[in-house]
Amino acid sequence: MGAVAGLTDRQLARVRGRLEVFAADMFEAMGRKDQRRWGQVYLRGLMLDGKRKSIEPMAARVEDGDEQCLQQFVNQSPWRWEPVRERLATRMSAEIGPQAWVIDDTGFPKFGDKSVGVARQYCGALGKVGNCQIGVSISAVTAEASCPLDWRLFLPESWNEDPRRTECRVPEEVTHQPKWKLALDMIDELQAWGIVAPPVLGDAAYGDVTGLRTGLEERGLEYVLDVKGATSAVGQDAVLVRAAYSGQGRPPVARYARPFSTVAALAAAAGPGACQTVAWRQGTRQTLRSRFLAIRVRPMNVQLRHAEPGAEVPLRWLLAEWPEGKDQPTDFWLSNLPETATVEELVALAKLRWRIEQDYRELKDALGLDHFEGRSYNGWQHHVTLVSVAHGFLTTERLRRRPPLRAAA
Repeated sequence: MGAVAGLTDRQLARVRGRLEVFAADMFEAMGRKDQRRWGQVYLRGLMLDGKRKSIEPMAARVEDGDEQCLQQFVNQSPWRWEPVRERLATRMSAEIGPQAWVIDDTGFPKFGDKSVGVARQYCGALGKVGNCQIGVSISAVTAEASCPLDWRLFLPESWNEDPRRTECRVPEEVTHQPKWKLALDMIDELQAWGIVAPPVLGDAAYGDVTGLRTGLEERGLEYVLDVKGATSAVGQDAVLVRAAYSGQGRPPVARYARPFSTVAALAAAAGPGACQTVAWRQGTRQTLRSRFLAIRVRPMNVQLRHAEPGAEVPLRWLLAEWPEGKDQPTDFWLSNLPETATVEELVALAKLRWRIEQDYRELKDALGLDHFEGRSYNGWQHHVTLVSVAHGFLTTERLRRRPPLRAAA
């Protein structure tokens, strides 16, 4: 895949009028005129082509840049990022008409240990454990367009008592939360803004968390979530069995017989005859298609079994991909879509998650998402918000069906 580039001076000049109107809408909640002005300067710095999108080179790149003013605007200025994200989320939800929300996280590699939330942890950008920050995002997606709507900074548990909290100005109420809880927090925030939630997608790091799935169900939301093949489950015909009562103590509750199966074993047992070929997207060279099967199963995670002792565990869809020529299924998803859902509907949603990787690539390579060199909590929140606004503007331009504003991926 080719490199993703920012805009040339000529391209930016061509769209600058629309950018200023878009930015004025996004920054309306900023209390001061100078904040709105520096917000627009920062956006242009992010979108212009250049190797680094940290403040010093961006200030030198734009004609009205001022490094000290931009530093103050991003790192010290007290403007609230939540109203900006609310306006962006509302605008882009209307522009895109999302088929799904994708939850995911991405790493921000760091050389030092002074930046907020930095720790040695697994970093997808590095492909290994390394020194990094991690941001959790939620994006609106369709097969044609997508945009990040909200962000949370993941704080490792060690940061709860870390003296660096003071230097990085981490609010007292901000403490370690698992990534899946940060995702639910963002969903609650988006819904509080009046945005209707479509089905939720996520990789196995989220899909295998029972708390996330039950949290989505408690909110009345649909999901199609990746899970690992070893995820515990039983077939839809499994029945509760009550052990004989000895007459002493509390009577036993009905339970599903052990040993439980796994989603991989259940999909394999259904056999290739249960598969059908489904096409889900037109790729750059050919239509993307594969073989899939969808069966009803009961996930057997311990939290589900103990939620209502003696009650049936609800049936869910298990979607499995079984590519031609493979001896076993290779990928698995659990979903609470209605029983009437078709394999095509399940596949269409399951395969939408590819857009988040494209988004992260553009956010980083073209817009400098991981180039921020500030250390403060507010600075990080300001930067990812402004990068998201820049991405939102470019998305609206692409939806205008004009020639692309960036190099093709």
